[in-house]
Amino acid sequence: MTTRPELKLMPLAHHAGLPLPAYQTASAAGLDLAAAIDDDIILNPGARHSIATGLAMAIPTGFEGQLRPRSGLAAKHGVTVANSPGTIDADYRGEVLVILINLGNAPMTISRGMRIAQLIIAPVCQADIALVDDLDNTERGKDGFGSTGVASRDAKDAGS
Repeated sequence: MTTRPELKLMPLAHHAGLPLPAYQTASAAGLDLAAAIDDDIILNPGARHSIATGLAMAIPTGFEGQLRPRSGLAAKHGVTVANSPGTIDADYRGEVLVILINLGNAPMTISRGMRIAQLIIAPVCQADIALVDDLDNTERGKDGFGSTGVASRDAKDAGS
C-alpha cells in the first residue's frame, strides 16, 4: 500500500460552520466538497455557475486535485461539473471553486452546505517533450472517434 499524501486545507472565513471535506466510507475515493455560499443559487436548465467551497489547499507536488461530479446530483437532477474533471494544480493556492452546470430539465437550488462535488487526490507526472518528424505505426493509426474495434467487428460480421 502506498503512503497517503498530506492535503493541507485552509478554511476561509465563509466556510465557517461547514464540515471539512471527508471520505464518507472507509474505501471512498473522493472527499465531498460543500457549497460555501450565503444565499441560495438557482441553477436553471442549461445554466452554469462557479460555486465557492470556502477552502484553499496545498496539494503535494506530484499530485493533482480532480473535481468530479457527485453521482446523486447527476442522476437525480442532471447537475454535473462543467469541466469534469476539473484540475487543481499542486501550485494553486486560491479558493477552490466548482463550476456546476444543469443539464437537467428543471431548475435546481444550490444551498449552503450542500455537497456539490467530489475531490480526488491523484498522482500525476509531467512529460518531457520530444519533437519528431514521424510517429511509430499502430493498429489504429490516424483513425479518430469511434474507430476502435470497428475493423475487428466488420471482419467478424463479414465472416458470419
